[in-house]
Amino acid sequence: MGTMKENYELMFTEYPDLVDVVQLREMLAIGISLAYRLVRDKTIPSLKVGREYKIPKRNVIAYLTNQN
Repeated sequence: MGTMKENYELMFTEYPDLVDVVQLREMLAIGISLAYRLVRDKTIPSLKVGREYKIPKRNVIAYLTNQN
C-alpha cells in the first residue's frame, strides 16, 4: 500500500478522525468482542476517555496496512 498520508486520504473517509469501538467494529467488519479485545490488548492503540475508548483513525489504518 501507499504511504500513511495517502492511505489516510483514501481509507475510511466517511469516518471521523477519532472513532469509537462500534465504529471500529464497522470499519473492520468484526464482532464487538474482537473490537474491544483489539483496543484492550493495545493491538490498535487507543485512548480511554471516561468509560469509552477513542481510537484515532490513523491507528486503524496503520493496523490494516501493518505500519504500526
